[in-house]
Amino acid sequence: MSRSARVPAAFAGAVAVVLVFAGCSGSGGDSGEAVAEPSPSAASPGASAPDGLEAFYTQQVNWGSCEGYSTDGTPLGDNLDCAKVTVPNDYADPGGATAQIAISRSRAGGPKLGSLLVNPGGPGASGLALASVADGTELAEKFDVVGFDPRGVGASTPAVTCLTDPEVDAKRRDDDVDMSPSGIAQTEAENRDYAAKCAERTGPDVLAHVGTYDVVRDMDVIRAVLGDAKLNYLGYSYGTRLGSSYAETFPGNVRAMVLDGALDPEQDPTDEVILQAEGFQKAFDAFVADCMRQQDCPLGTDPAKADENFRALVDPLIAKPAATTDPRGLSYTDAITGVQQALYSPNLWGPLRGGLQSLRTGTGDSLLMLADLYEGRADDGSYSNLNDAFNAIRCVDDPPVTDRAKVGEADLRYRQAAPFLDDGRGTGNAPLDVCAFWPVPSTGAPHTVDAPGIPTIVVVSTTEDPATPYQAGVDLAKQMNGALITYRGTQHTVVLDGEACVDDAVIDYFVTLEPPPADLTC
Repeated sequence: MSRSARVPAAFAGAVAVVLVFAGCSGSGGDSGEAVAEPSPSAASPGASAPDGLEAFYTQQVNWGSCEGYSTDGTPLGDNLDCAKVTVPNDYADPGGATAQIAISRSRAGGPKLGSLLVNPGGPGASGLALASVADGTELAEKFDVVGFDPRGVGASTPAVTCLTDPEVDAKRRDDDVDMSPSGIAQTEAENRDYAAKCAERTGPDVLAHVGTYDVVRDMDVIRAVLGDAKLNYLGYSYGTRLGSSYAETFPGNVRAMVLDGALDPEQDPTDEVILQAEGFQKAFDAFVADCMRQQDCPLGTDPAKADENFRALVDPLIAKPAATTDPRGLSYTDAITGVQQALYSPNLWGPLRGGLQSLRTGTGDSLLMLADLYEGRADDGSYSNLNDAFNAIRCVDDPPVTDRAKVGEADLRYRQAAPFLDDGRGTGNAPLDVCAFWPVPSTGAPHTVDAPGIPTIVVVSTTEDPATPYQAGVDLAKQMNGALITYRGTQHTVVLDGEACVDDAVIDYFVTLEPPPADLTC
């Protein structure tokens, strides 16, 4: 399953940007951080706290420098302040262990309406840099824009940790394409080992509480300590699940909410993966059409042969990685990852075309850079905890699939839905996912959103979104009785990416609470 995190246009414009984005070293650590501690004597902002949680809801936020907060190589601008907010690890045991949630703030440029909490999705993506997403707009004038790293993610502590940096490199070299009984057994042994390392290095008590169920409760603490009686929220991709879950849990605490690139809470997780495969195939087909309008497209000139020509480029990597200036080489897995990364946004189609041209001559540097961008690898070989957090959160959020017949059927359906991703090795059998071996139980399940009494929320859905298909947004808007904005395009998420038709409607909604016109299409 591919992650569903926002890819801002500002970070996806050219190879140079890819190099910068993927190559900056993350700077973790806690030196100089400002941590808000529970303080029962502090003035209580916003709505009253749930029983037993008063100390968390009334803590003071001690804003300070963001130095040391970036864990994924993304610069945090000098205009941002950072802090940490203390929350219970287990909300059923508020007197027990605690976690610290990293937050960032871009202060309102004028008279303030309140705070706007933002999240880029993933799950597992750091949200601190996203506090700058509204810069130059009326939202930045009227709201403190606040990003956060959900519990277990990035600069929040304790962080989910499963693999060391060398172990991640080794995992990326292991292609796991063998669908014979022995190949499946080997992959499942690796998945068991991964789950065991997560339990050993993070701790079961932490893993049990990194899911959406607990994060939305953290969001309500953040709302309160920021001084807001009600929440303003902009969530992208998986961040839409945080939004819909928050609305269910705290329906009376919602002021305004925009959900862009929606996940449908009703959807079976397996069906969600198949629909995502269809979305990536459509994005690949759109890339092919664009590529073939350029000179010397590496996939040829006949769209009907594009899947076949693509497989001819990447399949040999299963036997032998392509040469790169980096001694790692380009594995088959990394080639596929790099391609999928580029399909999130048309702004990366140029680098993708160049990467496939290089691969045609036996060189894999460009696709390796794109894969590193997706995997969160810095130039010094260090990784953010994006992938470990992604697995930890999704394994807690949804029930694992342990029916081998269903897993095998899903593998065949995936290959049929996305022929460009089919290596031709399907057997009707497939390994159980890592979540089947997860050391703690799941806390969520597919369901219809039930958030009675919430104000009108806005869902934005893109017609050819590769990661979160359009219909999921339509269905979410219907479940939440919300307004739908349709954006005609081939990219993952669009709000505040410079599309005036979308942005004007969203900004006006947050400022005035006036929803967009019915069935607005941009």
